[in-house]
Order: sequence, then C-alpha cells, then structure tokens
Amino acid sequence: MTTALILFAVMYVLLLTLPQHRWKIALSAALLFVVLGILPIGKVAETVNWNVILMIAGTMAVVELFIESKMPALMAEKLMKLVPDVRWAVVALSLFAGLISAFVDNVATVLMVAPLGLAVSKQIRTDPVPVLISIAVSSNLQGAATLVGDTTSILLGSYANMSFNDFFWFHGRPGLFFVVEAGALLTVPVLLYLFRKETGKIQSDQKTEVKDYIPTALLAGVILSLIAASQFENKPELTNGMICMAFAVLGTAAAMIREKSTDPLMRVLKSVDYETLLLLTGLFIVIGGITEAGVIDAVAGLFVRIGGGSRLLMYVLIVTVSVAVSAFVDNIPYVATMLPVVKGISAAMGMEPYLFYFGLLIGATLGGNITPVGASANITAIGILQKEGHTVSTKDFLRIGIPFTLTAVLSGSILVWLLYA
Repeated sequence: MTTALILFAVMYVLLLTLPQHRWKIALSAALLFVVLGILPIGKVAETVNWNVILMIAGTMAVVELFIESKMPALMAEKLMKLVPDVRWAVVALSLFAGLISAFVDNVATVLMVAPLGLAVSKQIRTDPVPVLISIAVSSNLQGAATLVGDTTSILLGSYANMSFNDFFWFHGRPGLFFVVEAGALLTVPVLLYLFRKETGKIQSDQKTEVKDYIPTALLAGVILSLIAASQFENKPELTNGMICMAFAVLGTAAAMIREKSTDPLMRVLKSVDYETLLLLTGLFIVIGGITEAGVIDAVAGLFVRIGGGSRLLMYVLIVTVSVAVSAFVDNIPYVATMLPVVKGISAAMGMEPYLFYFGLLIGATLGGNITPVGASANITAIGILQKEGHTVSTKDFLRIGIPFTLTAVLSGSILVWLLYA
C-alpha cells in the first residue's frame, strides 16, 4: 500500500505543478501501477469507465456543431433585447451561460457567450473583465445541474449509477438540478450589487443568421435520448456513451453532406479534447490501482476518524475540503479520486452515500470559482480577455468569485442537507 500511496502522491504533485502535461503524467503513473504489479494487467480494462469516455467525446463533437451553427449567439442576442440596462444584461448573460452550461461543457459555454459579452461591453464602453468573469463563474455553477453539464457530473452519474432523470428527481425528492438552480437564483442579488453602478442602456444592432438547425436538433436529441434511456434499469453499460457517439456521427455526416466536403469531419475531430480523455483514462487506472492496494479504504477510514461518526460533521468536512482543494486543483482528478473514498466513508458509517456524493459535487464544482485557476472555464475567459488586450488581476477575479461562490455553496449545501440528510 505504501508504494501505491507514494506513486499517487507524486502523480498529484506533478499534476499540480505541470498542468500542461497532465495526460502524460496520469498515463505514466497508470503504467507504473501495472508494471510494478500493484494493479494486475488483467484488471486494467475494467477499471476504465468507457461509458464516461464515450459520453464526453460524443458530447464534445455535438457541441462543436452546435457552436458552428451560431444558434447560441442568436439566442443570446434575443435575450439582450429583453433587458433594461447593463446590470441586468450581465445577470441575463450569466444566467444564459448557466442555462447553456447545464447541457454543454463549461469551456464550450464560455466560448459561446464570451464574444457577446465583449460586444456588449464595447458598445456601452464598460470594462469587459467583470462581465466575462461573471459568465465564467456562472458556467461553472450550473455545470453540476444535469448529467451532461460537466465532466464531474458525468463521473458522478456513471459511478453512482444515476440516470439523466435522477438529476431532476431522486428518491422522491428534488434532485441536483433544483439545488443548483436555487443557488443560481440567489447569486442574482450578488451580481446586481457588484454591478450596481452600471446603469447604461443596451442598444444591440448585431444580427446573427443561423443557416443550419440540425445541430440544435441533435443536441435536443442527445438530451431526450438520455432521458428515454433512463427509463430502463437494465440497459447495457455503454448505453449513454453510445447515444452521444451516435448523435455525433449523425451530425458530422449531415454536415459533410451539406458542405459536400470532409472539412466538418476534420473540424469535429479537432474539437475533441483528447488530452482530457487520456487524462481520465490514466486516472481511472490509477484509482483502480490504489483501490486494489487498499489506499481508498484507508483514506475513508481516516475521514471517519476525523468526523467522529457525526453525519453533519462529515458532510461539512467533505464540502469544505472539496471547496478548498478545487479552488486550486482541477476538479476532474479530485472528483474521480474522491468518489470511491466517499463511498467507503458512507459504508463505514452504515448509510447511503448520496448525501456525501452531492456534497462532494457541489463543493468541487463551485470551489473552482474562488480563484482564476480553479476551473478551465475561468482560464478560458481570462485567455479571451488577455487576447483582447485586457489585464485580469487576481483581485478582479476574487471580487466576484468569492461572494458568488460563498452564496452558491452555502445555499446548495444547506439545501442538499435538508433534502437528503
């Protein structure tokens, strides 16, 4: 167990210090676990959650086609015509980004909505930095609302065997979707206060033309198909992944026929984040290795000893640690590692794991909003601003990130406790 723990610790330190090489580090660690005999080679394939890999790859492809269709830009423009001033424009853009992010990857959401945020800021001659930060943190918040909203949600759904419907209604109670939306609504007063001086009027003359409605239908098809598949308890393990991949193939084929070219295929293949897929594959193998070595059980036992058997103390500990860690660490490896730990904690305390699962997801998803490097969406928004010649200081980000995160985490975690404790 000691060797496995040392390997895991070294891997995590390298993931933190060399983020540009994360997938290489994870795969190298996975190879060492196999070569050293910690994880038998015969168990490698079964440790990788292929359903998650296929879901993420397929969703990325469909989202790329959806962005190319310019439908998100058109939706945002329509939204701008409904708001009275800049304050409400920021709130509307943030809520719109959150709504899109509930069904589309957070980074993709920022890439969709950020250009409109820049255009609005330029029109009214206001600083675009806080506008884009608000879009980014809102995207992070609502990524936890549905099964396909974020990689961490996909990880939880697959690990806990939760269906698309379970995120809306779970065990006879409101699911994570309503918990997250309640937190989102409570952030509206926060944003209105932060932008209280921005009372200029909005005059948008942008006109986006959507020439292809097939990607919108495809994205709706993915969601509806996942809902339909949720109705079958004994469906094949790869069902959700195959659904997402099928719509990706269908959409790519339709685009190729429409353009009479293979260019859409090249664009879709280029849009897939292979590094994230390889990172997850490596992490699945490493987690299988430390589980095989007994590390997961030992960490779970440590949490139980610290919590002293108190369900409330354990819940607060999991949420707090998740927020603190995710403020500086990418939440994908953290959630992937902690899911089996949380399951072990629940088993040791003789209770269902869902309370702790949901606390983990809320803390890990929202904790990334505290700092500029806590989530990929934040990094993406800052990159867009820097490309436009704007400097983003840590102070600028903290001014919005801290009150936004505290409001969303406190409301979300309290609501989960009231519903599931």
